Amino acid sequence: MSNKNNWQTATQLAQIGNHANDQTGAVNTPIYLSTTYAHPKLGQSTGFDYTRTANPTRQVLENALAELENGTHGFATSSGMSAIQLVFELFPVGSCFLVSRDLYGGSYRYFNALANKGSYQFEYFDTIDDYKAKIRSEFAGVFIETPTNPLMNEVDISYVVKLAKDQNCLVIVDNTFLTPIIQKPLNLGADIVIHSATKFLGGHNDLLAGAVVTNSAEIGERLAYILNTTGAVLAPFDCWLLIRGLKTLKLRVNQQEKNAQVISGFLQEHTAIQQIFYPGKGSMISFKLKTAEQISAFLSALKLFTFAESLGSVESLVTYPTTQTHAEIPQELRESYGLTDNLLRLSIGIEDSDDLIEDLKQALERIK
Repeated sequence: MSNKNNWQTATQLAQIGNHANDQTGAVNTPIYLSTTYAHPKLGQSTGFDYTRTANPTRQVLENALAELENGTHGFATSSGMSAIQLVFELFPVGSCFLVSRDLYGGSYRYFNALANKGSYQFEYFDTIDDYKAKIRSEFAGVFIETPTNPLMNEVDISYVVKLAKDQNCLVIVDNTFLTPIIQKPLNLGADIVIHSATKFLGGHNDLLAGAVVTNSAEIGERLAYILNTTGAVLAPFDCWLLIRGLKTLKLRVNQQEKNAQVISGFLQEHTAIQQIFYPGKGSMISFKLKTAEQISAFLSALKLFTFAESLGSVESLVTYPTTQTHAEIPQELRESYGLTDNLLRLSIGIEDSDDLIEDLKQALERIK
């Protein structure tokens, strides 16, 4: 059999869990629902004692997550937010962080809650020049999303890392939007990568999960200890669902990106669109209608796109950040950096792009 280290990504993904069960030869990774495991003898262990600490199904998943991001340690958590919480447990109380301004509303809510109770301090940057001016050694870490959510601004990870390392800061990257199919932050010098695995990694709107990956042995050991201590691990059945989703990740991401590039071109030329936000990669697109009053009519006219929160699934979704994903961010603050109430966010699925464009076209015609 060929060396799996030399396999291309699509092959690695399709083969997750295969050849992992020597006892039965199971091709499909079994779901190990057992909470506890027998010890062969006093002082001996099979490597599995209690499922919070380690589970055979989760182990297959976590190894795959680490491999996918070119890391050495992977962790599957109960949600994307629990993945973020796990990472921030690394830092002592009183730590300060520099964070990209345009980010998921749930992350902002969590950071704001931590700041309000005095656990940590957060400072935000808007542009790369702003980042350059603000980065200093007092920060324990830098947290970025790229592209940002929902304005799709790209952040130069390599540049962020260079300046952060000069100040001895760890760099944490939320890679949910582009996935390791398009972007691998650890390759660019980041210390930790996180995902809301509910989104692209799972890809089917049927599970809630988070992922954390690092290529640092020290950080990996600490994360393992914290996760075992706090217990926000992913349940075995959800691990199995995520493994199944990962097997088609490259196929899905490639098709979604292909669709998004065609759809962004259509939106760019449409007279009803005030502004479009698309970095030319991935499958997340945001755009502004001319007025906020057009939002309701546009959403009601859609027949194929589903008006819902979340993203990254095989079905195309449309989200209104003002009342959904970013509702926790105060209006004045949102609008100060461009997240206005006439903005919509699209998550492009794997449907035929002609059908998706036709749906957008007929809905836009209704608001002229």
